[in-house]
Amino acid sequence: MLRLAAIGAGVGFFSGLFGVGGGVILVPLLVAVMQFDQRRASATSLAAVLPTAIAGMAAYATHGSVDLIAATLLAAGAICGSLVGTWLLHKIHQRVLRIIFIVFLVLLAVRMFLLVPDRSVDLAYTSVVIGGLILLGFATGVLSGLLGIGGGVFVVPMLMILFGLGDLVAKGTSLLMMIPTAITGSVANYRRGHTDLNAAGIIGCLSVPASIGGAALAWAVPANVGSILFALLLVYSAVQLTWTLRKRRS
Repeated sequence: MLRLAAIGAGVGFFSGLFGVGGGVILVPLLVAVMQFDQRRASATSLAAVLPTAIAGMAAYATHGSVDLIAATLLAAGAICGSLVGTWLLHKIHQRVLRIIFIVFLVLLAVRMFLLVPDRSVDLAYTSVVIGGLILLGFATGVLSGLLGIGGGVFVVPMLMILFGLGDLVAKGTSLLMMIPTAITGSVANYRRGHTDLNAAGIIGCLSVPASIGGAALAWAVPANVGSILFALLLVYSAVQLTWTLRKRRS
């Protein structure tokens, strides 16, 4: 109980600070600390993300840092993409795909180290922007289905780099996008018996206040420092995926 509470508080804080679901941190903790197998950890993580994402999104929304239209377009693409990703799961070589994604995360991290986002930017919804957001959501869903990663670690930097959004709006929008995808994925996992609802409930409840605190800190952090911190998160994600890849090989 205490270990789950500590995990929930830590994951919630980072989720609110970075606008990510926290699965890249939560899944390895559930495996290492709680001795969950990979499938159970991933399913439980996805269920625990839901209250975390709602709380963090609400905190960003109170400051006007959520783009509802962008989140809707991203979510629509992500839901479709996740169906394709799960269908491709046994048809594509996982090792090659993970290596490509790890390299991509490192390149994203390098770009984020050099990026100073403009927090005053608003999206102009041209047909190109609308199509781009749907495609970004679709790509996120495919990666989620194939690799079991959360969308935020991919969506937030892409919104900043490709669409020029400020870091706060990108994070708030990312959290809103996660809510429908977390619901659909959690329902499917629960029906298959993969989710530990007790653990997910404890983590989710303890993560809510921590997520709000992390989101509040995001507002206090200067834009350039926020980019550097997110770049470090991308580096951590790349290292974690590399470790998982090496462990599965051995």
